[in-house]
Parts: sequence; structure tokens; C-alpha cells
Amino acid sequence: MLLKKQTVWLLTMLSLVVVLSVYYITSPESRLNEFATTEEENTENAKTNAEEASTDNKGESTVSTTDSEAVFEQMRLDLMEQRDKMKEELVTIQGSKDKTAEEKNEATEKIKEIQEITDNEKIMESLIKAENYEDVLVQTAEDGTVKVTVKAEELSAEAANEIVQLVRKNMDAPNANVAVKIDPK
Repeated sequence: MLLKKQTVWLLTMLSLVVVLSVYYITSPESRLNEFATTEEENTENAKTNAEEASTDNKGESTVSTTDSEAVFEQMRLDLMEQRDKMKEELVTIQGSKDKTAEEKNEATEKIKEIQEITDNEKIMESLIKAENYEDVLVQTAEDGTVKVTVKAEELSAEAANEIVQLVRKNMDAPNANVAVKIDPK
């Protein structure tokens, strides 16, 4: 009797997942993108907020760390949204009856590639943070270029070179084009 209850529960959960998946895939794109804005607009807004400084009684300008943290978080969110949108399109291709098996396989491989890139970026961020940086953002472009943004007051040429070598070594790309950029605290 217990086995039948578990089976009924499992089938109920699976059917719920299927219904939600179908709803998600068939929902109109306008509703999915209703609140999304372009990556450039979000980045510009976040940078503008970070650059705005408050003035104290002495007339000196200070930038709060929460604004700087907001820039990094906004950039991460923008990247996630962009990749999620790409994955949605690929999942739609996978679920389409009009697509060939080859096109569906290509979509599956592309999804795996996007996930692998995301995982590599997170690992690189952790490794670079371990080098005593407050925050790090790693972005991999489609052409293989890797952009590393480090939150630090200053970054010497030696430190930047160490970051470049670390990225090339750990991403298995000895000839990758790596750009290191500093974002002041």
C-alpha cells in the first residue's frame, strides 16, 4: 500500500513538472521579457549609481561600497539574463516538432557549452578572489575573449599578469585573449 502512495505522489509531481514546462515553453516572449532591459542600459545605470558620490561637511567626495557592489551584482544579473534567454531559445528548439534531430542535438550541445562556460567563470572568480581581491567578475565572450573585472584600489602590472596566467591555466586556454580591468572600491 505504501508503494502505491509513493508511486501516485511521484506521478503527480512529474505531471506538475511537465505542465509547468509546457506553460513556460509556450508562453509568449513579450511576457518573458516584460521587465528585461538591454544589458548596456543596466550596466550604464549601475555604473552611474556607483559613480554618484555623497558629499560630507568638508566638501570631500566619498563613494559608498554598496554602490560598487551593486555594479558587480548588476553585471552578474545582466549576464545571467542574457544566458538564460539563450537557453530558453535553445530549449524551444529542443521541444519543437519542426526541428530535425541534428538541430535538436546542436541545441543540446550549445546548452551544455553555455553551462560549462558559466561553471568555469564561477570557478575562476573563486580562484581570483582567493588571491585577496574583494570581488571579481569573469565574463567569457563568444569569441573566446575573457574579461576579468577586479574590485581593488590599484592593480599592478605584475598582479594583472598573474590573473591573466591564472585564467589561461585554469580555463585550459593557453592562448586565450584575457583582459583585466580594475573597478575601484
